[in-house]
Amino acid sequence: MASFHLKSVLFVVAMFTIFLMAQASDPDILSDFTVPPGSAIDGNLFTFTGTRGVFGSVIEKLKVTKASKAEFPILDGQSVSLAVLQFPGGGVNPPHTHPRAAELLFVVQGSLEVGFVDTSNKLYTQTLQVGYLFVFPKGLVHYQYNSDWNKSATAVSGFGSANAGTVSPLFSTGVDDHILAKSFKSDVTTIQKIKAGLSS
Repeated sequence: MASFHLKSVLFVVAMFTIFLMAQASDPDILSDFTVPPGSAIDGNLFTFTGTRGVFGSVIEKLKVTKASKAEFPILDGQSVSLAVLQFPGGGVNPPHTHPRAAELLFVVQGSLEVGFVDTSNKLYTQTLQVGYLFVFPKGLVHYQYNSDWNKSATAVSGFGSANAGTVSPLFSTGVDDHILAKSFKSDVTTIQKIKAGLSS
């Protein structure tokens, strides 16, 4: 009897987990596309102009230009989004995750050193040149770094979600500076300098 009860509980837990995993991605839509309220249905609805002018511009700090559901509402339900990442010489996109999508990064200018950490804490790294693609698996902490201090670098990232989400661990989460200082065997002043550097 106890074995049957345990199996029933495990089955319910497994089904609930599968349900939650299914809800962690973009919803399936029952039409070809979802029209944002008040939008005219013509070619303009399907055109995003927010990336005009990103190529050839002078880059002084990391610039991320997104085309996700928030910026391009017609992507709702399409399970796709894009970002253009522009790195100055020595620029870094600090460790972060995308909880709802994998990221496929394509280098179009310069070179980038990239890496991600899997759930067993193994670090995978690679140096990418123009034309290289690299995948960051869904939900894993990863980064990109332009180690060439004399040249900028540009990459285009595709995501398998209209709203991949970005979570920057620790330093932008509101965790108290004293807790971070103790955790990293540092001091509050150093933690505040790190935070200031990440936000500039």
